[in-house]
Amino acid sequence: MNFAVPYSLREINPGPMSDFDPKLTFESFVVGPANRLASAAARRAAESPGTSYNPLFVYSASGLGKTHILTAIAHQADRGAGRRVEYLALEKYLDRLETALEGGTHDGRTLFEDLDILLLDDVQFLTGQPEAQEMLLRTLDELSASGSQMVLASDRPPADINGLDARLLSRFSGGLIVDIGVPEYETRVAIIHKKAKERGQSLEAGVAEALARHPFRNVRELGGGLNKVLAIQELEDRRVQVDEISLLMGSVTAADAPTDEEFDSFLDDLVTSLAEVVEEKEAPWRRAFHEAIDAAEREGFSTLRLEPYLKEDEPEGWEEIIERFRSDVKRLRQIDEELEELGNPWPEAAAGVLKDPDRLQEAESLLASVRERQRPFPNLTEGQKLTDLQDYPGIVLKAAAQLVGTERPEYSPLFVVAPYEDLGKTLLGAAGRTFQATQPTSRMAVTSLQGFADDFIRALGEGVAGAWRERWWTVDLLLVHGLEALSETERAQDEFFHLFEALKRRGARILLVADRPPSEIGSIDDRLRSRFEGGLVLELTSGTPGTDLILEDEALTLEGSGLLSELELDGVLGGEASGGPEEEEGVSSASQPPSEAASSPHHESVGVDSVPADARRGGSWSPSRENAVIHWPRLPDFLIEELD
Repeated sequence: MNFAVPYSLREINPGPMSDFDPKLTFESFVVGPANRLASAAARRAAESPGTSYNPLFVYSASGLGKTHILTAIAHQADRGAGRRVEYLALEKYLDRLETALEGGTHDGRTLFEDLDILLLDDVQFLTGQPEAQEMLLRTLDELSASGSQMVLASDRPPADINGLDARLLSRFSGGLIVDIGVPEYETRVAIIHKKAKERGQSLEAGVAEALARHPFRNVRELGGGLNKVLAIQELEDRRVQVDEISLLMGSVTAADAPTDEEFDSFLDDLVTSLAEVVEEKEAPWRRAFHEAIDAAEREGFSTLRLEPYLKEDEPEGWEEIIERFRSDVKRLRQIDEELEELGNPWPEAAAGVLKDPDRLQEAESLLASVRERQRPFPNLTEGQKLTDLQDYPGIVLKAAAQLVGTERPEYSPLFVVAPYEDLGKTLLGAAGRTFQATQPTSRMAVTSLQGFADDFIRALGEGVAGAWRERWWTVDLLLVHGLEALSETERAQDEFFHLFEALKRRGARILLVADRPPSEIGSIDDRLRSRFEGGLVLELTSGTPGTDLILEDEALTLEGSGLLSELELDGVLGGEASGGPEEEEGVSSASQPPSEAASSPHHESVGVDSVPADARRGGSWSPSRENAVIHWPRLPDFLIEELD
């Protein structure tokens, strides 16, 4: 059986994973409106093969990123444990089938049954090949039956492939068909900056924007234009300027340039004269708007806010309008620089926002989220390790040592019942220090359950709950004491459940300490209780309390890890009522940004600073539950979080 394959395809022969360009990953793929759906669907196919969009059919004109998407899927899937991926051009796929059929080793139905993902490129060449289409149908059936994923790429949608079998068209439509469009201006700018950074070069202000405005037909041509600029910078050891771009890209060529010196001189004089006349007659306010617009556009910022004023009479307070615009542009630059320093984990979200002064609030929110996402967890101070707890029960020490060891533990979570708080906190601190010593690059979070709830409320108040979750969900070891306080929480309990599930999926380690076994913690979700009991539950009734559970940063100890017991303020938020001012309203200072906690007119706060000095050290003061009131300045934001 011979399959007709165009000669041009003979050169397309993807090799093994090691032969693929290591730069073509999802991390290097710049996401914009034109490719966002394709990128998201491809990621889902790579991370959860066969579960969502199967088959996934991606199409676009040449040079817009199909190969990048397919290679990124291969790389992403290859990172998973034992995933089997194959990337074939149509020609290679048909050759493989033909060889198998001629050799009699396969009937074509079981050839790819051992794969987790099959990536098939250049599907448009199925035109006029009914036998090849029949074999592709068999392969689709084979992969679907085994729960495997198939991703196909073409330069046109299935409906435009001439002579395509109606059954194939139906199968493609039953999955997901998605296109990759030509990237819009902001995405082109982001692509240029990213590619230049990958090459270790930087561009003069406005060069990326000028390149992005050039009428390239696709991303490949855009990359070629950038290569020309970078080559000049490398070979001539200088920076290409904005005014060179049009000449370099061929918009104006030497052959097209005028050669008559007198005519050139006449034009120069004419332009100069006209500019002088316009400048003399243009009103000062209008000239100021033009200057502000030109300066912003040279750096690629949107000027839609200012442009409408040029169509009207002199606006009242125009100096303030321009100054506010320039101030917003300056702030966007500062945000961009800080995001760069922080290592922004969401560059695609920043691409358009950071160049639009009208979206400054979005940029501020993004920065706040990145700060939250990158905020480090405090380390424990020096103190005892597990080997120092000689008089603790051997089984507890052995289980804790295995949990924090370098090998994958046999059980997680480890749930320790410690009726005496100091015993449990000493064990927790020793386990954490042992982990820090053996795995210093891993992420560890130490907190009380009350501290976890406080931190969550703070994140809600600051509008960074999503980034807060991502930060907590990336820890490799979670150490929590005072877990019995779960019974006094509602929303925080739900968040703790999702954190628990996320860490379990990642294979992270979890050590929990409470003053009672899971079965005796009242008012908690049965799902949580069963998961606690599904690990290893041990009782700790003997031992000598040693080093207290102290973190390196006292401020983070209070606000980040919630060890409020050191100041005897465990009841400040949702704790047991123990007296206090009967008419006072309050909210934990952890529920709002530090700058707002003391000055916001929308909040009356009862934090550490407002607690009587004598009660802080030796008393047991806390507001009663009836008098602990949370004031939300923007109620709709709170409602949105609840719905999420």
